[in-house]
Amino acid sequence: MNLIYNSENYSVVEYSEDAEHEALRFGGYEITDKAVRREWFIGGPQALNFRHGVTELIASEPSIEEIDDFLGQFDGYMRQSVLLH
Repeated sequence: MNLIYNSENYSVVEYSEDAEHEALRFGGYEITDKAVRREWFIGGPQALNFRHGVTELIASEPSIEEIDDFLGQFDGYMRQSVLLH
């Protein structure tokens, strides 16, 4: 597990690929919205799509606000409350 992004609004943790666990076959990401204290885990093929989107975003040398805007598009998926972190 590796913290790859951390701002006032969001944090993103990357999980390494693990062929022994289907959810992590392609790696995974945990996105946390700090303002509403909710998170979402992305695994499998969704992790590949997320990684592709992040790669394109990083290539444009975005500001923190642009990265937070990108992550904000996933707010609707965040259903898991953050209880302890």
